[in-house]
Amino acid sequence: MTIDKKTIITGLVTLVMGLLIGWLIFGGSPKISANEDHQHGSAEETIWTCSMHPQIRQNEPGQCPICGMDLIPLESGMDEGIDPMAISMSPVAMQLANVSTAVVGSMAPVKSVKLIGKVQADERLIFSQSSHIPGRIEKLLINFTGEYVRKGQTIAFLYSPDLVNAQKELLEASKMKATQPQLLEAAKEKLRNWKLTNSQIDEILESGVVKESFPLLADNSGYVINKLVNRHDHVAQGQVIYEIVDLSSVWVLFDVYESDMTWVKKGDKIPFTVASLPGETFSGAISFIDPIIDAQTRVAKARVEVKNSASKLKPEMFVSGKLEANLPGKAENIVVPKTAVMWTGQRSVVYVKLASNQSVSFVIREVVLGPALGDSYVVKEGLENGEEIAVHGTFSIDAAAQLAGKPSMMNRQSDGKKAAFDHDHMVMLTGQKTAESQSASGVPAAFRNQLTDFAMAYISLKNELVNDDPEKAQKLAGAAKEKLSKIDMKLLSDHQVHMAWMSTLELLEENLAVIANTGELATQRAAFVPLSSALIQAVEQFGIANTTFYQQHCPMADSNKGADWLSLEKEIRNPYYGDAMLSCGSVERTITPVK
Repeated sequence: MTIDKKTIITGLVTLVMGLLIGWLIFGGSPKISANEDHQHGSAEETIWTCSMHPQIRQNEPGQCPICGMDLIPLESGMDEGIDPMAISMSPVAMQLANVSTAVVGSMAPVKSVKLIGKVQADERLIFSQSSHIPGRIEKLLINFTGEYVRKGQTIAFLYSPDLVNAQKELLEASKMKATQPQLLEAAKEKLRNWKLTNSQIDEILESGVVKESFPLLADNSGYVINKLVNRHDHVAQGQVIYEIVDLSSVWVLFDVYESDMTWVKKGDKIPFTVASLPGETFSGAISFIDPIIDAQTRVAKARVEVKNSASKLKPEMFVSGKLEANLPGKAENIVVPKTAVMWTGQRSVVYVKLASNQSVSFVIREVVLGPALGDSYVVKEGLENGEEIAVHGTFSIDAAAQLAGKPSMMNRQSDGKKAAFDHDHMVMLTGQKTAESQSASGVPAAFRNQLTDFAMAYISLKNELVNDDPEKAQKLAGAAKEKLSKIDMKLLSDHQVHMAWMSTLELLEENLAVIANTGELATQRAAFVPLSSALIQAVEQFGIANTTFYQQHCPMADSNKGADWLSLEKEIRNPYYGDAMLSCGSVERTITPVK
């Protein structure tokens, strides 16, 4: 059988075309099918968790059984190459958590030191007006304190037998002045020792009459501040009858707390105002600082000398001054905002920003703080120029670290395990707000009411620390814990707000437990420092209802680091010192209820 060449070529072409068509129809199908199966399988294997409570694991979406938040898919969002102890955040997550950063730099630290003081008389211008001759007061011309007298003015008349005899001796000596001039001079000198002027002596000699009632002249000009005798009183030579003060120059004595002594030095100029003289500003330089601190008030006096020719400044007037002081020592120091620092009373931390390809990360860093500068701190150790730190939203970052089991403000150690959920999901809003009563900040009125109830229990605890009663403080700490446990976190549907409360809650619970479990007053007061700090933070973030609180500050508390507390009254009643230093402190600000 002979096969034509044309037939063979036709067959081969047909075969190739058939194979090509078969590959196009069937060759790509397995890949597409496998990919679809893979995607389907991944969807089936998705694990859903709570951004606030990562221990929750479910195979389907829903709500967290603990807080009621919408569950989110569990993802691994950690970038490779960054610190495993860092908390990762996307720009969107940072915006939602209100996180902002700033680059650390050096500057010359300047602190505004508020000083309170009083006007006092210049001690060098206080005079004692005494009687230079013994006798009986026949007449007083200055009968009231507060009267002004001029130098040389007659202020009283005295009868003095000794002075009568001395005048007689003078007149007799004058008769013998030609033969015994030294006798006359001795008689004159005797009268001069009794502060008689030459004109008064000459008047006696010219008249030849002995005066029984003799005038007493003022030695200095000023205001009478104390009247010590009455008419017909007998006085001895040198006895004080008036105290007189010259107010042409006065002292302003400012109270300088021990913690501010570093900032105040001789020569500093202090502008100050007086409440009774609105619109007027006075100024003076510090001329002297007490070398000894008062044992009761724990303050030293800084003296400012002020000219007072118009007599506007009067002793015992209260004054308020502000000193812009430079920190002695280094010209440049690292300064960070107070909002960047979190502290427990034992250590201070900041969150340092780390760069990554896909997101921003923050890692905790312990720092050593120097003096406070109003709204900022000097950092002695822990930061370098050029590093970038979180200055707002630090509580949100710290809350994420605590939930992820990483180093945080309250937990220095970590097991090093990667977080079970992505931080972005933790702070992003995945659900809608359902409660109509929710405010713009995401805090419902019901939550504020519960927080305010707890704050009132805190006030009761604070009052017993003021009263130096550790037993009652211990009981009231337990009562405050009960109030704290009744605060329903399920009311906080906003992820950011919920996260912030969880961080604050841990601090409140921990320090209340310390106070409730000890009868040592010193230990209770030490725990009251971070307790108050956490509550103040909570009040700032969540607001209060129906009650006005006053944030007060004692610069001496917590080993001179300074500490705050909340009070219902403006009057300072210090819980850190009690009766030992009850009025030490000042009102920092007024916290009003949210409308």
